[in-house]
This record gives sequence, structure tokens and C-alpha cells, in this order.
Amino acid sequence: MADHQRIHPDPVQPMNDLESHQKPTAPLVPRGSSKSDNANVVEPFPPHHRTIPVQYSKPPKKRGCCCRFMCWTLSLLVLLVISLGILAAIVYFGFDPKQPRYSVDGMTVTRFSLDNDTTLYAQFNVNITARNPNTKIGIYYEGGSKLTVLYRGTNLCEGSLPKFYQGHKNTTVLDVALTGQTRAATGVMNSLLAQQQTGTVPLVIRARVPVRIKLGKLKLPKWKPVVRCRLNVNGLSADNVIRIRDSSCSFKFKI
Repeated sequence: MADHQRIHPDPVQPMNDLESHQKPTAPLVPRGSSKSDNANVVEPFPPHHRTIPVQYSKPPKKRGCCCRFMCWTLSLLVLLVISLGILAAIVYFGFDPKQPRYSVDGMTVTRFSLDNDTTLYAQFNVNITARNPNTKIGIYYEGGSKLTVLYRGTNLCEGSLPKFYQGHKNTTVLDVALTGQTRAATGVMNSLLAQQQTGTVPLVIRARVPVRIKLGKLKLPKWKPVVRCRLNVNGLSADNVIRIRDSSCSFKFKI
């Protein structure tokens, strides 16, 4: 009889021993963490943050130059005002300035007629008296003056004053010739004839004269005064004596 062979199973090892002999096939460190060299402590990686660029504000502009410029400008303006005030005081107290006076003393009409094409032709001669009441100030009347006679805003004729020098305390009588043409003047002529029936015709004589003032030996720059005279006459008939009923003149300086 053949010997029966006994098969003895291998002894079963405990579970703890199996686990100790099995080597891990993957690291036991969770993803996103690291293992410290000094200790078996697993530290997680810091979360990923998006980098935002830092924007620096521009430094404020320096205002030192602007402030310095404004201070200089204001100082110059103050100095200019003070200088003008001192000059005005010297002129006022040293020369005692007075405005010149003007008057219209006479007027003659050599032509005043309406032509067939409704054009009004006028020729006047006006006597003007200019008085300089100043004792230390002279007046140079320069060229380029303009003298105009108006009736209710309409120019009737124009002329110019002569060029002359008027000394201290001087009175000068001027005879100025004026001529003019006014087109489409039927309405103006009818208004003048109607006004003439009342015995009073209002007129305005306006003069723009460039002058230079002489203070002692000093001649100031050219100024442009405006003289305006309002007068009422009895009529504007040609070759008749024109009587001035009343008149008044004003004088204004314009630099």
C-alpha cells in the first residue's frame, strides 16, 4: 500500500505581519503637501494666489514756481498802481489841471437841397471856440480829427479841425467847413421840414480830435477826447442866417 503523503498547509501568518512586510507602492503623503525633514509632520502647500501688480500714484506737482510767479505778478501790479497814483497826485497838485471848454458860436448853411435822385447835399460853416483855462498845461491838436453834424442820428456833413498848438490860458476861434451827401434822404428831408415849422431843429455836433498834453516840458502820449455839442437852431435853409437858440458841450477823454 502506497504511503499516503500528508500535505501540511503553511502556517497562516497574522495580518499584522503581512502588513509589516508589504511595502507601499505609493507615497503616503497626500497630494499638495510636503513632509518635513525633521519630523514626520505633513504640511500642506500654501494656496496659489494670483499676483496683482502694485500701482503707485504719481507724486503731486510742485507748486512752488506757480506761487512764486503769482506773487511777482501781484507785486508788479501793486507797484504799478502805486506809481500811477503818485503820478496822478503830482499832476493834480503840481499843475492843477482843468478841462478845456468848447462852444458853438455860429453856423451858416451854403447848400442844403434834395436832388432828383433823393440825395441830400449839405454844406455848413461852423464857428467853434476852444478855451484852455490851464496856466501850466498846453494842448497840441494833432491831425486826423473828425467833425460831424447829425440830425437824429443821420450824418448831414463832415469836416476836420486844423492842426495847431494851444498855449496856457488861450482862447482859439475856429471856422470849420463841412460837406456831406446823404442818399435816400426823402424821409430825412420831410422830417426836417416838419421840424422847421416848429421853429426849432435839434442838431448834434460830434468831434473826435487826437491831442497831446504838454506838462511843462513833458509831452504825454496821444489821447483821443470826444467833444459832443447839442444845439437847437431855428432852421437849415440855405443862404439864410442860422440862429442858435441854445447849445451845450461835453468833453470826455479816451486813452
